[in-house]
Amino acid sequence: MSLSPELLTLVMFGGLLIGLFMGHPLAFVLGGVAVIGAYLGPGPRVLGSIINNIYGNAMDNYVLVAIPLFVLMARFLNDSGVTERMFDAMRLLLANLRGGLALTVVIVSVLLAATTGIVGASIAVMGMIALAPMLKYGYNKELSSGVIMASGCLGILIPPSIMLILMASYSPVSVGALFAGALVPGLMLGAMYALYVLVICFVKPSYGPPVPAAERAETSTGQLLIMLAKYVVPPMGLILGVLGALFTGVATATEASAIGVFIAFLLFLIFGDRKPSTCFRTLLEAGKTTTMVMLVLVGATAFTGVFSRGGGMTVISDLVLAMPGGTTGALILMLFLVFLLGMFLDWTGIVLLSFPIMLPIVQQMGIDVLWFVVMVAVVLQTSFLTPPFGYALFYLKGVAPKGIEIVDLYKAVLPFVALIALACLLMAAFPWLITGLPSALLGY
Repeated sequence: MSLSPELLTLVMFGGLLIGLFMGHPLAFVLGGVAVIGAYLGPGPRVLGSIINNIYGNAMDNYVLVAIPLFVLMARFLNDSGVTERMFDAMRLLLANLRGGLALTVVIVSVLLAATTGIVGASIAVMGMIALAPMLKYGYNKELSSGVIMASGCLGILIPPSIMLILMASYSPVSVGALFAGALVPGLMLGAMYALYVLVICFVKPSYGPPVPAAERAETSTGQLLIMLAKYVVPPMGLILGVLGALFTGVATATEASAIGVFIAFLLFLIFGDRKPSTCFRTLLEAGKTTTMVMLVLVGATAFTGVFSRGGGMTVISDLVLAMPGGTTGALILMLFLVFLLGMFLDWTGIVLLSFPIMLPIVQQMGIDVLWFVVMVAVVLQTSFLTPPFGYALFYLKGVAPKGIEIVDLYKAVLPFVALIALACLLMAAFPWLITGLPSALLGY
């Protein structure tokens, strides 16, 4: 006897949480729960059609070709060494400003977000090259670690972003429209982080003292300008090359990603060590990341397929539509569920689990799908910051010097989670922050 849709919903999501708490990889937990759910719910015969859907639909999506290319672009840029040099140039440029080092972290992280899009790499790099100097110059450790983690997470929001490509493949919104829609919110969050740094360092000067004048004097203005031209302009060229080709219609997302790989490879040849072993390691790491994303995609497609065939979609839809407050209440519930899922899953699993369930409800209520998808992308910033499974916390803890405990990192993210919530309220009050640029550029 098969389980009712309500009971199947509880069993499948309960099994998902149990598997994750036991420490098993997300992709295999999703696939395993899908098989168990098929036997308990719609029956094992459903697995045949789901396998056909995985290989004939989900894995046959041309948009997904951009994922390995953008990952490879990120790895080439990261292994070129230009990131560390860019940080040194920006640090010296803002040396006389209170909180200048923290502000440098925000600016460089925004540039990294627009060129790499890999959160783990951004946080690890900034943690290694920025955290120790900030602590050395007397910066508050919560401010130092918090700004690195929050700014590093912008990589999944500011285009070109792997997450946005995956979202586009699971929604009726094009990659170009989604890139344009997420650009303003991403830059707005970066500006909010920078403003927070300036305000907190003005109110509490001890939180972010300026770089000693003697160290700044060691580099002349001419040398600084050369550093800026050499290490900041090339990554900016990469950003303009990729986004410009996409927004002007010269290239599709996949073609733009290929342009990005070519430019990043040139930067690797110019600034990197050019050793075959380094290039091989770059290709290997890019392959590992791509494989991880694709495995999660397969597992999530199986999970949502069984969940849908067992009637779970109807259960969730009825629950959301029955929320008090009508459309507003339903939206608050869906975004809050994304926030809660972010405490336990990474963004890949959340997108692949929530979109097949939520997007039909959003369309049924007549809500702009582009606006909703970007709102989810902004909320997913918190998935890296909130315990118990906030990946940014573990990324930074792995490279942090002695004296930085996990409790300090928990405290450090609180102001930035509040800023993300404030950004969501602003976008809810002013939807044109999301829809304005796609409308102007693409006629969305």
